[in-house]
Amino acid sequence: MAKRIKPILIPDKVTVEHKDNFIKVSGPLGSLDLKVHPSVTVKIEGKSITVFSNQTEGKVHVGTTMAHIKNMIKGVTEGFEKALEVRGTGYRAQKTKDGLQVFVGFIHPVNFAIPKGINVELKQAPNPDDPKEQMTEIYIKGIDKQAVGEFAAKIRATKPPDVYKGKGIRYKGEYIRKKAGKRAVAAQA
Repeated sequence: MAKRIKPILIPDKVTVEHKDNFIKVSGPLGSLDLKVHPSVTVKIEGKSITVFSNQTEGKVHVGTTMAHIKNMIKGVTEGFEKALEVRGTGYRAQKTKDGLQVFVGFIHPVNFAIPKGINVELKQAPNPDDPKEQMTEIYIKGIDKQAVGEFAAKIRATKPPDVYKGKGIRYKGEYIRKKAGKRAVAAQA
């Protein structure tokens, strides 16, 4: 007996088109395209989308395709956002005409070209670890979940948080478990 898959509901302000193994989702914030695996069948009936496959090979792609379509619908209606914190003395970020510049203790600033369809906002906030210091918050927004996540991960990878002092780039709300240094360990002995 085949497993019954719950259909995806299409909101009022969203239109979904299926043509030649491509799905186009358009909404108030923009439009996104997805290439569907050839063994997966997508049916649009009224205000619902059903994804299924009769082939054994295609059944592994059904869940992924459904997740992509749900993310596309959410993206064109609400959008996605990732927030990063730049913590550390002298660590900061700034927008330039070419993109984003991050100063994280290297000789030269690290430059990032902002991908098409992504907006970047910067804010200054007090550092929770040291209230005397300011930290920069980077907000990355866009309609494509994958593009927003990849750009945030690329920025974070330039200087991941240090486990001894906690300085570096981290996701907002990310907990970094700090290690005791050699002196602290030696003092306890």
